[in-house]
Amino acid sequence: MSDDVFIIGAGLSKFGRQNGISGRQMAVTAIQTALTDAGLTWPDVQVAFGGSDGSGLADTLVAELGFTGIPFTNVKNGCATGGSALVSAVNAVRAGAADIALAVGFDKHPRGAFDPLPAEWGLPEGYGEAGLMVTTQFFGSKIARYMNAHGISRDTLAEVAAKAYRNGALNPNAWRRDPMPADVIRDADMVNDPLTRYMFCSPGEGGAAIVVASESAVRRLGGRPVTIKAISHRTRQFGSFEVFSPAVQGSGEPISVSTDAARAAFEQAGIGPADVDVAQLQDTESGAEIMHMAECGFCEHGEQEEWIAQGRTEIGGTLPVNTDGGCIANGEPIGASGLRQVHEIVTQLRGEAGDRQVDNSPKVGFTHVYGAPGISACTVLAV
Repeated sequence: MSDDVFIIGAGLSKFGRQNGISGRQMAVTAIQTALTDAGLTWPDVQVAFGGSDGSGLADTLVAELGFTGIPFTNVKNGCATGGSALVSAVNAVRAGAADIALAVGFDKHPRGAFDPLPAEWGLPEGYGEAGLMVTTQFFGSKIARYMNAHGISRDTLAEVAAKAYRNGALNPNAWRRDPMPADVIRDADMVNDPLTRYMFCSPGEGGAAIVVASESAVRRLGGRPVTIKAISHRTRQFGSFEVFSPAVQGSGEPISVSTDAARAAFEQAGIGPADVDVAQLQDTESGAEIMHMAECGFCEHGEQEEWIAQGRTEIGGTLPVNTDGGCIANGEPIGASGLRQVHEIVTQLRGEAGDRQVDNSPKVGFTHVYGAPGISACTVLAV
């Protein structure tokens, strides 16, 4: 029997501010859309995993979905919540505990920046009083160091964000759907040097769901399956430089949890970064996308300046990145973002992305999520 697991359904809610619609409602919309995509109904699901950062317990969604009695496990793992839920769903199918499993992530964050409490991260209160729980400070300091080390310009930071807004304009589910010139982005109000306000994503709202199935279920159901060639999840090692730990520890260059997760995914899939046709990389701000291009193995450190100037990460480029606008255009509902990435790759590999469709029938896609306090999850998908 094959160990392959397949995505047979993918669904989203709208992303962005949705007055009067709760995070739970967005989750239910995403689940129902994913089930319809798979040609299934809720009673067909045998096990489920899901979570949010601040919008409630996923297992209680059965009140709206139906009391079918299945195991439904709550997952809360920061920005890797959705990816971790998918890991769990895939492993349930691999273990033979279910033929059909579901992963869901959702959130509805208030306006303004995230406000994490130090104690919840194992940190003293003084850490917060010193301002070190402000995530924009971390992202600013990390990309500033990286730009100095590898010759990345402010114009390149702005171009990454401009691409996100252009792609978001082509995505009917995106929050930010108005293109914005790179010079406006570059010259906007500074948040944390060198990052301006339009280079950041915003805490947002949305839900995403993925239905996975065994090979035997796919043979029975048909449809448009996408193979999960690999899925990985890693936490930070000593010597990394992370959110809420913004210092270089040990000697030499900081190591990257994103590199660890991406390397594990490619080894599991038996392919390399050069085989990927379309990618989703965490872009909490535009500097993150730049760093993750190299950390995930798609280019060498410092090559991003040339890549972006040549348009290689555009929809029509050699490695389209964040074709749906990424976090910058969609916002960051923490529980949903990782599964939104998977939804976009499934859509691209099926050839159903409309105006943002990548040319030449992409066959292999990659997703990568990164978040505090140093966690990363990656997938390799193929048709």
